[in-house]
Amino acid sequence: MRTRESRTRVNGRRQRHNPLRRRCDVVEAWTAFAVAVVLCVGAPLAGLAAGLQAYDVARATAAEQRAERHRVRAEVVEGTSASVPASGAEGDRRPVQRVSVRWTEPGERPHAATTRVPAATRTGDHTYVWVDGRDRIVPAPTSRTVIWQHALAVGACAAGVAAAGVLALHALVRRSALRRRLAEWDRAWARTGPDWARHRA
Repeated sequence: MRTRESRTRVNGRRQRHNPLRRRCDVVEAWTAFAVAVVLCVGAPLAGLAAGLQAYDVARATAAEQRAERHRVRAEVVEGTSASVPASGAEGDRRPVQRVSVRWTEPGERPHAATTRVPAATRTGDHTYVWVDGRDRIVPAPTSRTVIWQHALAVGACAAGVAAAGVLALHALVRRSALRRRLAEWDRAWARTGPDWARHRA
């Protein structure tokens, strides 16, 4: 038992005081360890923090939109199926067309504006539109799904940028350590090379 412990201590001292292990090797080893820790812990935490912040900002913006906008029921007064189809909002790829709509809120005069509706909508049909305090048609408030998608995208980008930055820094450290190691080898060979030449002669 004592012999095994003695061997372990001797091996540990040899590893710590290995003459072939230069300072740049130690720096590179600790840098690799730090990079592993940052990639496994730091980058995910950075992505999580950025995602949460983006979620809070987007949720506050959506709350402001819901406070400033309201939905009304409008009647399509003009529109033809010959209108050019376009893409819907928030990733909705169904074909839509631009039509004129009219709505009347309690105690107010009728309002008219142009908006996009599904391509199958005809004159006389009813649809819902979002309007602001000035009775202008505006996009619907940001949905919870879009908020989560935005937060996840920001978090993933932040984690990726953090990981890329750490890997780039690690590559620079390794390149610097390699140059230093080669320079130390050249200096060591300059000291020992003549002795080798004399012994071989």
